[in-house]
Amino acid sequence: MNLVIGVTGGIGSGKSAVTDRFEKLGIVVVDADKAARVVVQPGGPALDAIAEHFGTAVLLPGGELDRAALRSIVFADENERRWLERLTHPLIAQEIRQQLQAANSPYVLLASPLLLETSQGALADLVVVVDVPEAMQLQRTMARDANDEAQVKRIMAAQLPREERLEKADIVIDNSGTLSALDDVVAELHREFLARAEAANN
Repeated sequence: MNLVIGVTGGIGSGKSAVTDRFEKLGIVVVDADKAARVVVQPGGPALDAIAEHFGTAVLLPGGELDRAALRSIVFADENERRWLERLTHPLIAQEIRQQLQAANSPYVLLASPLLLETSQGALADLVVVVDVPEAMQLQRTMARDANDEAQVKRIMAAQLPREERLEKADIVIDNSGTLSALDDVVAELHREFLARAEAANN
């Protein structure tokens, strides 16, 4: 398998802004959030179990998962969140592994908000943490998702504390600056990762 670079960061840190730039450079990005959507699709392995456990309140009229309804339940009740994680995490990891193996760029990014909280971290050869101050996380997420402050704080509390995430990083991208500064950082890291990938293949 190609060199796998794990990219993570707290909610609102700008992981997508980082991975979008790598994609434009021709690098395959395996997105754990998208893999999570695959496993809860109608007819997929997890949706029937979720509907049976939580009831039809978590389904949209067409039978798809109502992600917002499910999110508000599981972030208000830790036991329910743990139940959901036990069901979905192994299925998501399997989907991610398949996508990583199919990737055909010199190296591949694994973008995951829960990279360090789950076994997904074991799939990464290097861990990149996208970081911004917590006040900026809160502000960006409220503006982006139209969530209230209490909901965003609950999501942040369910993620790894910022200090712990930074301790586990091989590389930290400070994303509190301008987008052009981010362009420069990504271009430099792309050169470094290409060199690492080439060295790993020789």
